[in-house]
Amino acid sequence: MGWCPCMQLPKTTSFPPCKKTRNPSFCFNVFKSAGTTGLKGLATFTLNLAHDKASQSRDLAQSLASKAADPKLKERYATCAELYDDVVGDIEDGKKYLWEGDYNGVNIKASAVMTEAGDCLDNFTQLPKDPWALSGNGKTVEDICSIILVIGNLLLERA
Repeated sequence: MGWCPCMQLPKTTSFPPCKKTRNPSFCFNVFKSAGTTGLKGLATFTLNLAHDKASQSRDLAQSLASKAADPKLKERYATCAELYDDVVGDIEDGKKYLWEGDYNGVNIKASAVMTEAGDCLDNFTQLPKDPWALSGNGKTVEDICSIILVIGNLLLERA
């Protein structure tokens, strides 16, 4: 029998939807640490996780922009700080949409977050590269939002 989005999964079971994410092993680790197996609970957990990581990324980008000696890096970090400010707002909107049961709205915001985090990452494809953790944070935000998209789609199927 296939996986049903209405099911509560035992903590010892793998989370089959993780196979649909961009980083299945990361997804499974998030699932294990969530403390819940209900889809809305997982969506809330991952949105909160994304919000925390995006806020850290914004703060880091602001700090790096203020300290960078290289004008190119300074500009890139400032751009990332603006992008991550948008990311934080989009995640807050996503939480509101989840609360309202607007799962399509959740997916739209998760997609926007992935685009904005990706735009920050794209700033560092040329020299000078980001010597700090900002790039890793961006990839993590994208991975988390990939999970949110899968959960959002499952919630849409169930609605």
